[in-house]
Amino acid sequence: MSQRPDEDGGLYQAAPPGPSNLLDNTLQSETTDSSQEKVTSVVDEASPSSTSSFEMLDAPAPYQEVQPHWFFCRRADDSTTWEPFSIVDAVKLESAHCTGNSPEEMVAVNGERYDVKISERKRYAVYWEQAPTEVRRCTWFYKGDKDTKFMPYSEDFSHNLEDAYKEAITEDKWKTKLEFPTGETVILHNPKLIMQYQPIFAQEEWVSSPSEQTRPRTVRRGVDSISVEIPDGEPDYVDHLVFMVHGIGPACDLRFRSIIQCVNDFRSASLSLLASHYKRAQQEDKIGRVEFLPVNWHSALHGDATGVDEDIQRITLPSISRLRHFTNDTLLDLFFYNSPTYCQTIVDTVASEINRLHALFKQRHPEFKGTVSIVGHSLGSLILFDMLTNQRIGSEMNKEKGEECNLQAHHDSLERFLTQLDLQQYFTLLQAQDLDVESLALCRDNDLKDLGIPLGPRKKILNAARRKVYPMDPRQSSVFLAPDLHTSCQDSSPSDHNDNQSSGSLHRAQSVTSAVDYEHFDVGIGQVSIDYPQLAFHPQTFFAFGSPIGMFLTVRGLKRIDPNYTFPTCKSFYNIYHPYDPVAYRIEPMIVSDVNVEPMLIPHHKGRKRMHLELKDSLTRMGMDLKNNVLGSLRTAWQSFSRIPVAALPPVEAGDASIEGNIQDPQGECVEAEFPVSPEQSEQPQIKMGMLNGGRRIDYVLQEKPIESFNEYLFAIQSHLCYWESEDTALLVLKEIYDKLDVAIEQPQQY
Repeated sequence: MSQRPDEDGGLYQAAPPGPSNLLDNTLQSETTDSSQEKVTSVVDEASPSSTSSFEMLDAPAPYQEVQPHWFFCRRADDSTTWEPFSIVDAVKLESAHCTGNSPEEMVAVNGERYDVKISERKRYAVYWEQAPTEVRRCTWFYKGDKDTKFMPYSEDFSHNLEDAYKEAITEDKWKTKLEFPTGETVILHNPKLIMQYQPIFAQEEWVSSPSEQTRPRTVRRGVDSISVEIPDGEPDYVDHLVFMVHGIGPACDLRFRSIIQCVNDFRSASLSLLASHYKRAQQEDKIGRVEFLPVNWHSALHGDATGVDEDIQRITLPSISRLRHFTNDTLLDLFFYNSPTYCQTIVDTVASEINRLHALFKQRHPEFKGTVSIVGHSLGSLILFDMLTNQRIGSEMNKEKGEECNLQAHHDSLERFLTQLDLQQYFTLLQAQDLDVESLALCRDNDLKDLGIPLGPRKKILNAARRKVYPMDPRQSSVFLAPDLHTSCQDSSPSDHNDNQSSGSLHRAQSVTSAVDYEHFDVGIGQVSIDYPQLAFHPQTFFAFGSPIGMFLTVRGLKRIDPNYTFPTCKSFYNIYHPYDPVAYRIEPMIVSDVNVEPMLIPHHKGRKRMHLELKDSLTRMGMDLKNNVLGSLRTAWQSFSRIPVAALPPVEAGDASIEGNIQDPQGECVEAEFPVSPEQSEQPQIKMGMLNGGRRIDYVLQEKPIESFNEYLFAIQSHLCYWESEDTALLVLKEIYDKLDVAIEQPQQY
């Protein structure tokens, strides 16, 4: 069974021939025939039983032209569904259709993430690669007994139905049968009863009884006659742009959906939360929306450019093939990131894709003046953390540009470079694109592939160019992971930088278990030596979902993050995780190691705790109250028995006071202790959390669902993949964004 990408970047299998597929396929061939050849209208007396309940009908209303609505096809697995465009998009599409503009004109829809070519009836993705999807101008719909919702007919089929309906209602000629060459039959009993009967050969093979063979479909005219939710449309203005980077593997959740599909769900959740929690601000046009765009790096790593899949497949054992395929396609990404060759490929892909999307977004939204944030899930968060750690600003960037100019003066010409590789036949082709050796080092494999250069020559050209421009001498490499994590980057001087670099190269040769004082060395802490690319913007906030950053930093040898350290170009950082996520680790204990600080609890998006957590807190309070009352009663009884004045009682020890939690007044009465504060209320102002998030809290934990609390091991894997559909996570992201825009959330939240 064949497979191809669906409209959201996933995979679906072609559905087997069935009634709906056969109808769509046969109707596509009707475009070459005239309507007179396709439809024959005859008056047919239907059985009395079929219309007995519709004898008392109101007088038919005069004919009114049907109002069309535009739909697009969504294919996933074996199912095919049709989704309506928003009201705003449908109006734009209908206007372009009626005005008859240029056939090459594109209409931007779905928040300008897609373009529709009216003449082809196709919808094309703008920011990511996917197969074009079909678009229809829909007026007539059908639904079988087993269908959950109405499906639109093809436009030609709908035109024929509309002509027959118009004739029937204007001439009052009902009980009309429409027979199509493909075998379908539609009977217009009356304005409220229109049925379609399928041909016998189109029925399923397992249908046996005649009643099942002739079971009709319900036919409806106009989108107003069917139950379908049509969205109003997304706001045109974008307040903030967010790039979302996935983790290991091609799938992002247990349903094996791609990063594109998961980001679409996260975007939908954010739009719903904006309508509920920022409704007044939207009505007053104070805010627009937040755009989320996916960043896919897995396909580049496992594509033909690297050839790693083919190399791994040659050494893979033939047993348990499915499990080994999952391991090669997913788990090995962790090892690839620790390889100098493939780590460079990964970071280059992530940075170039983010910069490409950023440039394309600004091109399509020239009015955009907002800021940009980045989100990383699992390994994607570690990639972004390393990249943000190695961003350069100010004098560092100017120094780098000066070094590049000096290097350019010493580089050989492009022709000599290609001659040394025995590839001089490509000189004219590369010269036509105004490429030199330096620009070749910045190119990707796809860039040379688009020029028509075969795989072998382009790999030689790229590898040689990168070796010439970026020599892999450890003493001359750019920046390693997490420089100055233990020293404030603002306090370092150029002289210290050079001394630290030379000293650090000596300690890198020591055993990984040797004690290294990272306060004095501007070197990496276990990460491979690669050249980290620079982003085209300064991110406002970095959100890490289910992140192993803390574990990787610890394994690399870093024991503590200096409280004064901050990313060079990003001033806010949030570590968001589920309590049962086996991949997630905390960050705050690496900054404040001498104080045990609980993470901040993310409230439910409806402004409360989940019911089972509220019940747990209530039971805990009841237990504390009961304990305090019993201890207080026993103490009072002992005082009465011993006849000792209260003032002479020995003071309660600190340990007892902390356990019992009661306070004794001069009259010997027991005052009940306060209920222990919850994690979200446990933030202590005197604790300095460091500057990694501007002095604010970093670790935020989601509330587990009631069913998850029964068996945390059962839901461990699911908890690592829950962030894409979490409205609580989406609301925390929105609140951070709009707090910086001085737009307050309307529903009270305990953040």
